[in-house]
Amino acid sequence: MDITFLLNGETVTTQTSPTATLLDWLREGRGLRGTKEGCNEGDCGACTVMVTDDHGPRALNACILFMGQLSGKAVRTVEGIAAPDGTPHPVQTAMVDHHGSQCGFCTPGFVVSMATAHLNGRTDHDDQLAGNLCRCTGYAPIVRAAQAVAATPIPGWMHDTAPGGATPHAPTSADDLAAWYLDHPDGTLIAGATDVGLWVTKQFRDLGDVAFLHACTDLQQIDVTEGAIRFGAGVTMTRVLDAVADDYPSYADMIRRYGSVQVRNAATIGGNIANGSPIGDNPPALIALDAVLHLRRGDVVRDVALADYFLSYGRQSRQPGEFVIGVTIPRGCHDHRVYKLSKRFDQDISAVCGAFDVTVTDGTVTRARIAFGGMAGVPKRASAVESALIGRPWTDATVSAALPAFADDFQPLSDMRASAAYRLTTAQNMLRRYHADLSGQTVDVRKVRA
Repeated sequence: MDITFLLNGETVTTQTSPTATLLDWLREGRGLRGTKEGCNEGDCGACTVMVTDDHGPRALNACILFMGQLSGKAVRTVEGIAAPDGTPHPVQTAMVDHHGSQCGFCTPGFVVSMATAHLNGRTDHDDQLAGNLCRCTGYAPIVRAAQAVAATPIPGWMHDTAPGGATPHAPTSADDLAAWYLDHPDGTLIAGATDVGLWVTKQFRDLGDVAFLHACTDLQQIDVTEGAIRFGAGVTMTRVLDAVADDYPSYADMIRRYGSVQVRNAATIGGNIANGSPIGDNPPALIALDAVLHLRRGDVVRDVALADYFLSYGRQSRQPGEFVIGVTIPRGCHDHRVYKLSKRFDQDISAVCGAFDVTVTDGTVTRARIAFGGMAGVPKRASAVESALIGRPWTDATVSAALPAFADDFQPLSDMRASAAYRLTTAQNMLRRYHADLSGQTVDVRKVRA
């Protein structure tokens, strides 16, 4: 089937494979080589493009963006950031004026990220540029360039309108998806492709039958009630961050760290859960909130506690033809905290991610939900630690007495990110940190001073 979309303001139609990446198509199929291939896994941002659809303009990584995700949308590469007559975009001029480019390899990605942020009125420059890596000038002159143009008018040519239209290989509702998946239980479901994209770019896998989920708008809803928040499986992590920021600021802070803007704009909460990663940062936070996962197979919908969804490494409680349709979390868990430990502060895989929600009544622990990622073959509750806390006073002595129970819950592995001993020790220290946090002490790693 034809794939039709706007490219730098002009309509293009291609019959390229739907699982070809936009990066390869741009560079090899169209000769637009300003979009660079760096890591080819969504980390470095050299391939950043702007994509506009019904959700507005977003910065995305072209290296893990499939052509099948683009029908009916508008794409701008670095070649389309300047005006059709060659007039530079203000961010391009500012990059020159503030000496933000040396070798130039990363510069196209920075320019697109900055132009997209400028279009969206974003001035949190450090966050907006965290997904673009620079090794020449460093970030100071680039951030100064972004600051210099923050108040300048948006160039008229930057306002794209998504043309709409049919999307090949894309069901348009959960009903359509359920029917398709029953007929293709071995098929690959592609939401944001931030994980599946690497199956192609790194593992060179043939994905076989595929279904792109971006047209299932009924899976992209957020329902907020007095007592709960229900996220459709297709809600991006950018929208999840915004939705939880007031209720769970610690959780929101973690989301801001675990992926770049480009990744969060694509990644979905359903995909992040469904892939079953033992080092995913999202599931521990949700398990500590006693989240409920909603699954569908055909016309049958069932609910399962998220903690029970992860069975063992590579195995989840999901039948053939069954898929995630949403997840619900309660509101009002004011003592919920999430702590992420990684070598880089921004955009890095965790060595350990811990999530805590302990209820203290009249000085005694009456309820505890503690979960970790990176400590086992699945995201897992620390049941022994919870038992060591419940019924005891919420004191330093109780916390210290509970620390040996971590060894009953977890036997972590050693790998390139951390040793088993380091993981176990830091998990214990996170419980100490949580106690200090709830006691009013400063525990933000950016603010703690010796």
